[in-house]
This record gives sequence, structure tokens and C-alpha cells, in this order.
Amino acid sequence: MSHSNVSCVLLDWDLVIKPDAEFLGPGEIIEMIRGRNMLIPIFLMTEKLKVMEIPLEIVSQIDGYVWKLEDSPSFIAGRIEEATERYMDELQPPFLKELIRYVDEFKYSWHTPGHSGGEAFLKSSTGKIFHNFFGENIFRSDLSVSVPELGSLLEHTEAIGESEKSAAKIFGSDETYFVTNGTSTSNKIVFHYCVTPGDIVLVDRNCHKSIMHSIIMTGAIPIYLTPSRNSLGIIGPIHEESFEWSEIEKAIKESPLVEDKENFKIKLAVVTNSTYDGLCYNAKTILDGLEKVVDFVLFDEAWYAYAKFHQMYLGRFGMSPDIDREKSPVVFSTHSTHKLLAAFSQGSMIHVKDGRKRVDHGRFNEAYMMHMSTSPQYAIIASLDVAAKMMAGNAGRFLIDETIQEAIIFRKKMKHLKKEIELKETERKRRWWLEIWQPQRVSIETEDGQRKTFDLEDIDESILKDRPDCWYLKANEDWHGFGKLENDYVLLDPVKVTVMTPGITRQGRMRNWGIPATIVTTFLRDRGIVVEKSGHYSFLILFSLGLTKGKSGTLLAELFTFKKLFDEDAPLDDVFPDIVREFPKKYGKMTLQELCRQMHEYLRKVRITKVLKDVYSHNPEQVMLPAKAYSELVNENTELVRIRELQNRISAVMVVPYPPGIPVIMPGERYTDETKRIVEYLNLSEEFDNKFPGFENEMHGLKMKIDSNNKKRYYTYCLKEIEQSEGE
Repeated sequence: MSHSNVSCVLLDWDLVIKPDAEFLGPGEIIEMIRGRNMLIPIFLMTEKLKVMEIPLEIVSQIDGYVWKLEDSPSFIAGRIEEATERYMDELQPPFLKELIRYVDEFKYSWHTPGHSGGEAFLKSSTGKIFHNFFGENIFRSDLSVSVPELGSLLEHTEAIGESEKSAAKIFGSDETYFVTNGTSTSNKIVFHYCVTPGDIVLVDRNCHKSIMHSIIMTGAIPIYLTPSRNSLGIIGPIHEESFEWSEIEKAIKESPLVEDKENFKIKLAVVTNSTYDGLCYNAKTILDGLEKVVDFVLFDEAWYAYAKFHQMYLGRFGMSPDIDREKSPVVFSTHSTHKLLAAFSQGSMIHVKDGRKRVDHGRFNEAYMMHMSTSPQYAIIASLDVAAKMMAGNAGRFLIDETIQEAIIFRKKMKHLKKEIELKETERKRRWWLEIWQPQRVSIETEDGQRKTFDLEDIDESILKDRPDCWYLKANEDWHGFGKLENDYVLLDPVKVTVMTPGITRQGRMRNWGIPATIVTTFLRDRGIVVEKSGHYSFLILFSLGLTKGKSGTLLAELFTFKKLFDEDAPLDDVFPDIVREFPKKYGKMTLQELCRQMHEYLRKVRITKVLKDVYSHNPEQVMLPAKAYSELVNENTELVRIRELQNRISAVMVVPYPPGIPVIMPGERYTDETKRIVEYLNLSEEFDNKFPGFENEMHGLKMKIDSNNKKRYYTYCLKEIEQSEGE
């Protein structure tokens, strides 16, 4: 267990530890502490005559001695106090230190913001409730650019500039920029530095909506890199050959949006790393493939800010140290620091690493200032400063190591429980449990030098957390279903755990019975456990720095509670009282097993796995630039169209169904016969939402209306047909 409130360690070197004792000796304690914290002061209590017996490797890791029989108590206390104060000062990163110093000076505020350190809120009863909830420091530290000693976020000066430089060293970049309004903004900043109207960009089709917004804002021409999908509906990697010049050239020459197909230049390539489901690319492989294709590569690593700090991810992130700088494109990595590290929401960073070209940071800052506020929230800046400092030195590795270990323990526990249930349950219908999407068997080198294959759950966590090859997606393995892959091209991130519910085989065949994942995740949400995303028969949970053993234990307990309720065929009123109360006619007399049966039968009847596979088998026809489609939206040359009437219409917006989280259509693309499965899937989603109220799909880009029969009807923005014909 870590004790972050300890500020000094006094260790009695003369303690006698018996050989068979379960306690660590002084040397082992020092080694353990330094493995986690290189800064905390450590003093050895001993006698002067024994100092020569202390090994050199111990002497080099301590800060001093306390002579037990010679130094006075007041002298010892003074030394400890001085060392502790120095340590506490070293712990504070540049901006946080200056912010605390300024706030502790209790200055009157004659500048913005108008609440003046929170005083304005105290003049109102409502404001006082707000003030009491957040506490005084959040208001007194809410300052403005009128405080010069804190520096300017827009000009990267003083304490803010120091913090960004410190973060660059910690994350391995040439330059780092703090962004206070999310990675959506970070991506737009990178685009506005690299791309102008009419430029070609290679874009991962599995992209965040902010990438499409960036394409619209810059007037770029998108050429899509299409990721694979498996039969379970999980988003896979972009296959390696897609980064080959022959494939890219073919896609450009087939694009109706590129006018000059002989003399073109690709300005930027965008890759989502890791994917939403935790697939991490070999960054060097991608950069080698794009070496002569583009000048700039953007790795959207919003969910992956921790990769630098553990050997599990070596070579699998944009700022990797093993990249050939003389040949590589310039690399940008955008991090949602707040997502899986420790920062306030909207805290993001842009990391820059020069390649054969160099980034002009004066020009880059013009793009930066275009998107940043002149009144940034200082608490977000401080949290970014702290997030970086927390990962410095051995501390970052220890934090991520601990997180990976917790995730692996959970994975192994789930597998062990499945085996135990299958062994002990006497009734066949109760012999079910949830599965984990992960390698089933792993080949490792044993201590005797032999290479042997084991079930993953039989391998010790200490091996699984330090051996990336245990998590590789190897060519044609059944468990992942993505076909031929190079053995080290893609790695499954252990901290992103996909849980599969019964109902579908790994080959995508629907079973006779099943439990759709939305039923499980709705149950968990009602019990205070919110998962990251839910598919038809899978859901994703994230292990982050803030996870505790208690949290994962609670999740396991609630999953067991769900199993018990299902096996006992509990009335829905006991499982989902709020949903039953809202829809009594639908669910009032239903049991949990009956709900699962009806929903699974529906998904089986419509062959949902085949429909989803077909949806992504062809990209829709590109008719016009996304920027042009958006202009028509702004100019009111669009209309809301019922999803059942979408055939041959041009979309003005991006439509993204969850699951699986990949856009089915982009602005400026047409719904055609070749992609009729898209319309079919959207109609099935509408039908499902009406059939099972309370368990609706999540669908970005659709607008819902309630008709006269109290049914949900979905619409999306398309170009008016007259503008559509003119656009052709």
C-alpha cells in the first residue's frame, strides 16, 4: 500500500531480522521505497562505529544518518524538519507552487473574475451554498491573466511556461502545450497548423467527432483508413498494408473529391491509438509506412496518456524514443490527460516531436491561440501540472504498474470464477458466467529456457504485467478474429477490459439463448457502477489510476448479484424498479429471464451480427467535401429526413451508433444501394428503442421526435434534394 502523506522516513539500521521472518530488512525497505519514490528523504538511525558496515548501494540511496547515542533530540528534529520542507517543496510542480504562493499572500482582487476570490458568492444564499460546496481555495485560485507572475497560457511564459517544459521532459516530447478545453480542441489546433482548404488528409475512419470537425473547419479532403471489425462487433486495427503507398495512392485516385490525381500531396495522417477497445499499434511500424507519404502524423491518444510510463507499451505511442528522427514525419500526440491520468475534466496536452521537418512553434502558437481562451481556468492548468509531476521518475511506472496488475487480477478472477461455476453448479442452465475478451493461451519462455504454452489465467501476474508479448494479437488467432496480423503490430491493453455476455460465439453465431449486454450494464448503472461503453453482447470497463481494490471487488459482487437474480428469474420490479414504474404496461408482469429472452430473440431474428458486419463492409459514396456539406447545413439548405427515407440522400452530419462507435456515414456522403445496410441498421435501432423502452441505443447524429402514437421516430439532417442535385 502507498502512503502519499509520508514526508520523511527514519529507519533503524540496527534492527535484527530473523532469516525466517516475514518482515523486510532495512536494505529491502530502502530498495522498495526508492522503487516508488526517489525524492523522499531517508535517514538511517545507527551508531558511528557501524557506518562502515553499510553497503555502498544503500549509502547512495539515503539522505543522511541519525547518530542515536550522540545527536540531541532538538538537532535530530531540526534536520528532519529541514529535509521534510525541502521534500515538500520539490513535490510541487512549477505552476502549482506559484499558484499556492500567490493565494497564500491573501491579496485583494481588483481584476477579473468578478466573484473576487469567492466574495461575490457570499452575498447570496444560493451563492453561499455553491461556495460551501467547493471550498474557499477553488475561488481564491480562480484568477486571470492580470496576475503576471503566474504567466500567460497563450504566450507560455513564467510558471505556466516552466510547467509545460517540465511536462515535455516527463512525456518525452520536444514541446508540450497545455489545453484547457479538451482534446477535441487539441486536435483542432494540430489541424489548423498543418492543413489548409483542399489539402488531403489520411484519416482513421474510427475517429473521434473532433477529427471530422477539424476536417470541416480546415476544408480538408479526407481519405479514409478503414479499421477491421470482428464477428463480435469489436473495432479492430487498421491493417498494416493500408499504410503502404500503393494502397494509399489507389484510394486517392478512386476518390471523387480529389481533382488532380497526378500531382497531389498528403499533408497529415490521423490514427486513433489506442482504439476505444484497447488495441495499441506499433507506432514505429506506422511511421515507417508513412515515412515518405506525409510530413505530419497525429496520434489521437486521448485514452492513452499513460503509455510512456510502462514497458508494456514500449514503442506503441507517438512520443516513443526509438523513432528515427531523421526519416520520420513530425509526430503530434494529443492526450486527454483527465481521462486516465489525474487531472480535472477538459485537461488536455499536445505533445510535439520533430522529425525530418521541424515545427515552427511561433506559427504553431497562432493556431493554438485561435482556439484557446484568454480567460483559462487556472485549476485545470494546475491539475495538468500536477498530472505530469505525478508521473515523473519511478513514480509514474509504479502507478501504471499497479493499475495494470489490478486489471490482470480482475481478468484472472473472472476466468477462475467461470471455471468454478461450470464445475460446481449442478443445474446446467445455471452454468453460465461472463467471459473476458483476451488471449486464451500464451506462449512464454520459462526459467529453464524452454518455450511453453499456458492458459493465460495460469501465468503469474508479475509475468503478465511485464511481458507485452503475452498480449499481442497474433496472426489468425480465433480469440481476436481480425485475421492476419504481424505478431507485434497490435497489442491488447490489459487495463481496458471487454466483458462478453452470453448469446454469441466468437465466430459471430447467435446462440439459442443469451443476455444482451445493455441489460447487465443498466443493472450496474442502477447500482452505482457506470461502464465506459456497452455493445450488444459486450461492455468495456477501464482500470485507471483512481481504481481501488474495493471498486473492482464491488463490480464482481454486483455481477454475482445479477447472476443470482437471473438464475432465480426475479421479477423485473425487483431488478429495474424505475424502468417498471415508467413503463408498467411493457414490463409490469415480466421477469428478468423473460426480458433477456425477448431481447435476445429480437436481436437473433434480425441477425444483428450480420447486419453490423455488412454496415461496415463498404464505405459510403463521397459526393462533396465535409466542409461543403456543413456550409449547406449553416445556410439552411438541409432538412430533417426520416431514417426509413434516407436512400440516395446526402448526409449533412456524421452519424455514429454505439455500439460499435465507428461512424456509419460522414458529412457529404450518400446513402446508396451499396450501403443500404446502413439504413437497415438505423431502422432496426429505431424499432429496438420502441420495443424495449429504457434500454435505448446511443446514436450520435440522429434527432428523435415522438409521433401521434407515442412512438419514437428518428431523423437526421440531409441536403435538400435541389441542393443535392446541384452538388453533383
